[in-house]
Amino acid sequence: MAAALAVAAVSSAQAAASPATVVRAWSRALNANDNERAARLFAANARVVQPGVDVRLSSHKLAVAFNNALPCAGRIVEIRVSGERATATFVLGARPKHRCDGPGQKAAALFVVHNGKIVRWQQVAVPEGPTAS
Repeated sequence: MAAALAVAAVSSAQAAASPATVVRAWSRALNANDNERAARLFAANARVVQPGVDVRLSSHKLAVAFNNALPCAGRIVEIRVSGERATATFVLGARPKHRCDGPGQKAAALFVVHNGKIVRWQQVAVPEGPTAS
């Protein structure tokens, strides 16, 4: 009974997690090089889109590998949210056990979050205009 209540509490917490909360959790995990924790934030079959890449993370192992392949940490400088969509702007920096190819540069990603899980992660152009976090 206690285990069932614990599972229900975790499910409710995930369902209540806002896109901004999920993006911040993903960024913290990635910056700590905790690819396992970052991968747990992705839904099954989440879509990843980058220039020349459009794939589905059809397994947890692929989600871990995707996160491990990202070379840089990122300090969030802005998150713009609209419904289930959050566009985060990062300033890139050093990441443990990786070599960042653009320290100090800005990068952005679109996150679509459904029920507390990332269903789409897409590299996008850095939004123009004033930044606010």
